[in-house]
Amino acid sequence: MIRVNVSITSVSAERFLDLKKPIPSIQINTNLNIVGVEKQPDETMEVPFVLTISYNPSIAQISIKGRAYVAGDKPELEKIYREYEEKKPPPPLILQSISNIVFIESVLISRTINIPPPIPLPQITPGQATPPKKSSDQDYSA
Repeated sequence: MIRVNVSITSVSAERFLDLKKPIPSIQINTNLNIVGVEKQPDETMEVPFVLTISYNPSIAQISIKGRAYVAGDKPELEKIYREYEEKKPPPPLILQSISNIVFIESVLISRTINIPPPIPLPQITPGQATPPKKSSDQDYSA
């Protein structure tokens, strides 16, 4: 079984738009790069990564760097490294672990510098159908 611990080593965020100006309609581009896969002497691996979030028009930019520390059974780690050398993508568990941490962190950073979060928020439109009520004689409320 593979265990992944993600550590953020560098955070950079900058807002380019004046705080007094309203934020225009924007497009958000996210790019998560796995820089490499490095074998360690203690039979683990380190996976350095960089997340870059840019806004268009250019109102802000966020950059997060870090390392994922991967431990597990020796055959599994060898398979991951071999696939990396064959230019195959990393296993979904590693990518998901990294993206979970960095996207949560990027939402907190975006709130700090007062820009829209880099993930889409759910949209509720007026007149949206309400879910049908259950046909039960009992009504439970807290």
